[in-house]
Order: sequence, then structure tokens, then C-alpha cells
Amino acid sequence: MSTRTADPDETTDTATDRPATDRENGDDEETLELAARAELLEEENQRLRAEYVSARKSQYRRTAVGLAFVGVLAALGGLLFPDGRNVLFALAATGLFGGVLTYYLTPETFVAADVGERIYAAMAANEAAIVDQLGLSDDHIYLSTGDPADVYLYVPQRSTGKLPDDRDGLRGAPLLTDPEQRGLVLEPTGTTLFEAFERALTGDLATAPAPLATQLADGLVEQFELAASADPDVDPSAGRVTVAIEDSSFGDVDRFDHPIASFLAVGFATGLERPVQLAVAPDADRADWLVTCRWENEADADESDSR
Repeated sequence: MSTRTADPDETTDTATDRPATDRENGDDEETLELAARAELLEEENQRLRAEYVSARKSQYRRTAVGLAFVGVLAALGGLLFPDGRNVLFALAATGLFGGVLTYYLTPETFVAADVGERIYAAMAANEAAIVDQLGLSDDHIYLSTGDPADVYLYVPQRSTGKLPDDRDGLRGAPLLTDPEQRGLVLEPTGTTLFEAFERALTGDLATAPAPLATQLADGLVEQFELAASADPDVDPSAGRVTVAIEDSSFGDVDRFDHPIASFLAVGFATGLERPVQLAVAPDADRADWLVTCRWENEADADESDSR
């Protein structure tokens, strides 16, 4: 009986009983296959993004065509019905002008919500870590100086601490070292959102809790599309409004200075010109999240000052 001496260059795999050269070739083929799959997925993602942008553009263009169609009908009606000519011509001008604006002002770029959410998630994690490291309280208080660009998020060290007196001096002072007012001062994520919201208002910003809550809730859903629905429950006598949020576009709303909660808090702080304390909790009955903003009424504030 003859025996075969193994070639040292042809070592075998104990698991598969294959030569090493065959195993390496198999690994190369697997790597190439994974690379091909990754390339296909990337192409598919690009195609889906292009289709998403095209769909959004088509939606704007259909709106523009609809406005222009209404304008043309109104113009024809003005020619056919002399008695209502002034009103119909005014409606025609509005429709045609709106159609032209909508067509040419269609956004060229759309950012997917998950991209923005990932950017915010990193910021929220960093700021929450800073708060934990400084040993601050869980209170989030939004302070207004009367200008929406100067609303600040104040996280005090103690819940029973005194609010900062010099609101105008908060800019550029992220850390307050006064023993009675020690805390962290940040620019809220909702500030720029609220500025855009206020510019888009057709009337003035409301200064009473109920109409202000309606304006802000509509802004969240209709203008920014940050939530599928926002249902406010207002109790002016208690200095409280709770907004039930469903289907947040930016994930869990109870994270640090979430855009939805921050926008509401900045809006109430600006409209009511009072410090607003924010609290967010999950809800299993009415909606996904309950965003609660509280403030002191004038009588309560006067009583606190007298103490």
C-alpha cells in the first residue's frame, strides 16, 4: 500500500476539507458579491431619492397648475359676467400670481426626515451628557427677552433656584456661576423654526394661550410637517397647555430640546412673554407624546415676587 505525502503548498481546511487556495478564491468571490450588492443598494437608494424629489416637485407643480387654472376661469368669468367683474378679476390675478410663484419657487432639494433626525440625535446626546456631567436638574425653562431670536433654554442646577434676572446678558454666557442662578444656558433648536414660522404668518402672533396654541400646532403639522397631528389642550387659569403629538418625524420627543417640544416652548415664551417650563411624557391613550408647557400667570408672578 502506498502513502501520499501532503504538499506543503496545498494545506487543507479542517472544517471544509478544501485546499487553502480554493478557500481564498471563495473568500474573494464572497467579497466581490458583497461589493456588488452594496453597489446595487446604493444605486437603489439614489433612485428612490430621485423619485422622492420628483414626486415632491410634481406636487408643487400640480398646485401651481391648479392655481393658474382657477385664475383663468375667474378671468373668463369676469368677461362673461360684468356685474362681478371686479371681484372675478381680482381672484384671477391672485390665482395666476400664486401659480407663477408656486411654480418658480419650488424647492430644488429635499432633505429626508431621517437625515435631520440623525443630526439632531447626535446633538441631543452631547447636550444631555453635558447636563449630566454638570449635575444639573431635569428642569428645562425657556426664557424670553421679547425677541424670538433671544429665547434661551435655561437648565438650572436646582429646581427651586432663582431665574436669571438679566435676560439680556444671557447671550454668549453658556454657564451661569451665580450661586442662586447657577445653570446652563443654550440656544434652543426651536428658535430658527419659530422665526420661519412667524415670517409665514398671515396675521400677528397671538398673545393669548388658546389662539397661540392653535397657531403653533398648525405650524408643526401644516408648515413644517414635523408631526402627523398636534392637538392642544389649553388651561389658561392654571397656566398650562398640553399638546398631544402623533407620528413625530424626528423620533422620540422626550429627548433633550427636541425640535417639536422646543418650537412649542419658544413659541409660548415669545407670545406670552413669560418663562415657560417644558415637560414631555409618552402617552398611551390619546397620542404618542404629550408636550406640556407651563407658565406663571400675572397674579402668581406678583405673589412670588412679594415673597
